[in-house]
Amino acid sequence: MTPHNELRLLPWSGQDGKPCFLSTDDAAGYLSRLADNTESVQLGLGSELLDHAHEVLAGRHADPEQLHLLAANLTNALQDAIRVATSRGHRLPHTTLGTDEEHPEAPRPAAPHQ
Repeated sequence: MTPHNELRLLPWSGQDGKPCFLSTDDAAGYLSRLADNTESVQLGLGSELLDHAHEVLAGRHADPEQLHLLAANLTNALQDAIRVATSRGHRLPHTTLGTDEEHPEAPRPAAPHQ
């Protein structure tokens, strides 16, 4: 089993909207693959919804009810995307960056605009 700090945030909610987590060392296990597939579907649907939103807003003929539904759907898609990003971010390997001399190929922050 993975340590507590390495639990995977799953792309669905449990009872009362509470987050669900997976503790496993098997990234190819059934639940891990189900979570991967669910994330892929969620992101794909969000992308399609964004395309639809562009069409609706470009038409400028949507009534308030259509806009309300679109806003609700976009809110849900954004919530899904944030959950996927959070889950994936927590699973990135932890690295410590040293000085520029130790990592000359590391990108440097952009200079602030004056």
